[in-house]
Amino acid sequence: MAINSIGLDQAVYGDYQTTADVVEDKTSLSNDDFMTLLLVELQYQDPTEPTDTEQILTQTSQLASLEATDKTNQALEDLAASLSASNDFSTISAIGKTADLGSNAIAIDEGSSSTFEMYFPSDISQGTVEITDVEGNILKTLDVGTNPAGVYQFTWDGTDNNGEQVAGGIYYASASYTDQNNEAQTTRVGTYPIESVRFDDGTTLLKLGSSYVPLENIKEIY
Repeated sequence: MAINSIGLDQAVYGDYQTTADVVEDKTSLSNDDFMTLLLVELQYQDPTEPTDTEQILTQTSQLASLEATDKTNQALEDLAASLSASNDFSTISAIGKTADLGSNAIAIDEGSSSTFEMYFPSDISQGTVEITDVEGNILKTLDVGTNPAGVYQFTWDGTDNNGEQVAGGIYYASASYTDQNNEAQTTRVGTYPIESVRFDDGTTLLKLGSSYVPLENIKEIY
């Protein structure tokens, strides 16, 4: 029983196609079509004025050129498919590495809250998350707590340290903390370990935290 990508029975939910639905492409000639036309031309030529040998050689040469072009196109298609599979395999090797989205920006609507995730590559002894504006002014600090290394979710209620509501817009989140060896560490929104790779309709998606992110959105992998 064929099952599609979302677990449905392909025999029931798949596209049903009859021979009447298949339209043969006649916008171009294949080498078989070319050879058929050449044979028909020779078959119905005037015996008193046969086709010139030079013309036959020219048409035969064109047939050979057409066949060579078809083979070249097929070879290029096979090469493209092979390179695509190779790229997919290379992406899988990135699992376990760290991906950087290139920004630690978070968005919030006025009067609402904002939830974001942050990755701590080492155990946390103590520390704080700092939310700043575009000028780098610290508006809000959130306690990190004592936790093992990993990805943690934080919710900002949209107020500053004085309890006043901030305007909706783009802000930035980073963290300063000390690890289990009492050494100072920093991290920020936008850097996460790559947990898995998923291929969906030709798009490569990387699992970062609790979200899947398209590969083209990744600025760096290290």
